[in-house]
Amino acid sequence: MTDAAPKPRDAHPILFLILFLPLGITNGYVVVTLAYILSQAGVGVAAIAALVAWSLFPQTWKVVWAPIVDTTLNNKLWYLISAIVIGIFMVATALIPPNGGNLVLIEIFVAIVSLATSFNAMAADSLMAYSTPEKEKGRAGGWSQAGNLGGSGLGGGAGLWLAQHVHPLWISGATLGAICIASSIAVLFIAEPITEHRGQSLAQGFASVVRDVWSVISSRIGFLALFLMILPMGTGAAQNLWAAVAGDWHASADTVALVNGALGGVVSMVGCIAGGFICDLMDRKTAFCAFGLLSGLSAVVMALLPHTELMFAINVSVYAFILGFCYAAFGAVVLEAIGKGAAATKYNLLASVSNMPIAYMTIVDGKGQERWGSNGMLYTEAVCAVLAVALFATVAFTASRMYPRRVTP
Repeated sequence: MTDAAPKPRDAHPILFLILFLPLGITNGYVVVTLAYILSQAGVGVAAIAALVAWSLFPQTWKVVWAPIVDTTLNNKLWYLISAIVIGIFMVATALIPPNGGNLVLIEIFVAIVSLATSFNAMAADSLMAYSTPEKEKGRAGGWSQAGNLGGSGLGGGAGLWLAQHVHPLWISGATLGAICIASSIAVLFIAEPITEHRGQSLAQGFASVVRDVWSVISSRIGFLALFLMILPMGTGAAQNLWAAVAGDWHASADTVALVNGALGGVVSMVGCIAGGFICDLMDRKTAFCAFGLLSGLSAVVMALLPHTELMFAINVSVYAFILGFCYAAFGAVVLEAIGKGAAATKYNLLASVSNMPIAYMTIVDGKGQERWGSNGMLYTEAVCAVLAVALFATVAFTASRMYPRRVTP
């Protein structure tokens, strides 16, 4: 009789904040820092929008190549290789003179950075799924989302500050690229999981991944998690429109930039960490619904309170804090549903689906604002949250009758 393989040690949740920094940094750098630098160089808004779209494209389709991370090399190698590629090409992008004549080359480099980031995040997803005990999945989800949001603050706010105050200009991109590479240090404190998918041929590994994904989405917990991801609650869609409606609260551009930028990011990070802790104290799907309702309630309160600049700053900050709760609940529900196995593929399948309500709720909120004003936009978001929770409760009750309960041997 041989001894069983030693159980990998559990990772401290704060490590996931570090692991997910590159995901946020690269997005913030493109959307804020690079976009601002190019606009100041005379590049048009349409061209900058196309650049941002190029950066988002790999993130939209990354579930297609997620099985590569699940079946080849190992998570730590994928993370290290991708972090190095991110760092190198961020420096290369920063070295290109920011003008319209170099825009095509900048777009190519940005797309490469985004592609590398997708592999980086998927490796982090898999490490998190394997090294987080059941009782800490909420905290892991919260810390990882805090890293994503914190990285966006670094890539956007800190990156832009460096670009404006430190010369030469490329130092901004080089500094952020170095941080992305340095984030690899965190993998030293996480055990590499041993999975059957990597011990097979490539074809067998991909087949195993497909079976694993199907086993999750066809299970009760997987089906309910997938259903939650498409519902219009806790999306934070209103924050995409704060700048457009700020005039109704007499809020200045500086106030909007503060509460919907750096301060909002910090507040959301705190909300992520607090929300993750709460998710570990209760049923995580219930927490997801509760946070969605709380987000809707904060929208109603904002509509009812006086429309002044101070109230705008306070209410937007509260909304950002609760949105952090929602982000944490997303991570907790997904981690709970996917288990282990082909973790990168399963996590990113649910993550891809979760982007759908963010997109359509932004449109719904916008239509609500056009028809009923800014208060109508806020009420629209709240009503959608209530209807979403009611629908989920109905589906969850029906699913409890359709799926057989497990029998304990």
